[in-house]
Amino acid sequence: MLEENRYSRHLIALCALIICAAFAFSSCGMRNKTNTSTNDVETREVKDETGKSLRVPVRIERVVSLAPNLTEIIYAVGAGNRLVGNTSFCDYPPAAKEVTKVGDTMQPNIERIVALRPQLVLVSTASQLEAFTKQMQEQNIPVYVTDPRDLEAVFRSIQTFGELFGERDRAAQVINELRARVAKVEAAVKDQPAVQVFYQVEREPLYTAGRESFLTDLIRRAGGKSVTAEVPGAWPTFSDEAALASQPEAIIMPTYGSMKKESLEIAGSLKTSPASKQGRVYGINGDWLSRPGPRLVDGLEEMARKLHPNAFR
Repeated sequence: MLEENRYSRHLIALCALIICAAFAFSSCGMRNKTNTSTNDVETREVKDETGKSLRVPVRIERVVSLAPNLTEIIYAVGAGNRLVGNTSFCDYPPAAKEVTKVGDTMQPNIERIVALRPQLVLVSTASQLEAFTKQMQEQNIPVYVTDPRDLEAVFRSIQTFGELFGERDRAAQVINELRARVAKVEAAVKDQPAVQVFYQVEREPLYTAGRESFLTDLIRRAGGKSVTAEVPGAWPTFSDEAALASQPEAIIMPTYGSMKKESLEIAGSLKTSPASKQGRVYGINGDWLSRPGPRLVDGLEEMARKLHPNAFR
């Protein structure tokens, strides 16, 4: 639990460094021969939404993931056998635990990454410092940044990973299955009154989900309305005064490990809220909510059941 809480804190810190970019690529159809450390490898040019053009091998065989959600997407599209390194937080699926660890998301071990000879390093948001990216460039290792702001952006990342790894059909199948589950949830809550929701990331200081957070979109799809939906940023701090005035009807917070409902502790400023008085404080698996990958739909389904239990009986 401490480790996962640490990851949540890292997530908040990382998003403060975000370069506003989403992970999307367009193939320019250009191929040539580029000399790498030992072999001539055929490459293609791709471009991310920052407008930066990068070259990756036509066939990517060695990749390092620096975030759990990216690791989960790699396995989901059938490219887990290409993963040669990931972080200490990458623990799903179980096979991810056996992959060589290169530190954590905030402090990756540069020497260990270089020693793995990756052809690609995947980064969730602009979490790594500029110096890290520069060091990778000096080693001729391309770095890609993802920054999903909603569920559709997660689906685009899955599609892009399918294109990168030559697993388009597998990625399309995953997306279709996830979309079907999302549509089922949205149909169930369509006629339900929206529940005013406060999403508590951390209690002290009080962090929540803001306008740029994928959680804000998830709450909406689950039949809720985030009371902090218009607060700038992805994971902003929230004052006690603002929390007291928000008067949410439900409070949702991530749980980890053996953490039980009885141990859920909301911020003091929320203890007089309608949500607290009516016992509508819900803990949901933090891995489903903090990792914008395929299991975000698991989080959506659980959130909708918490907010609108009658719609799922």
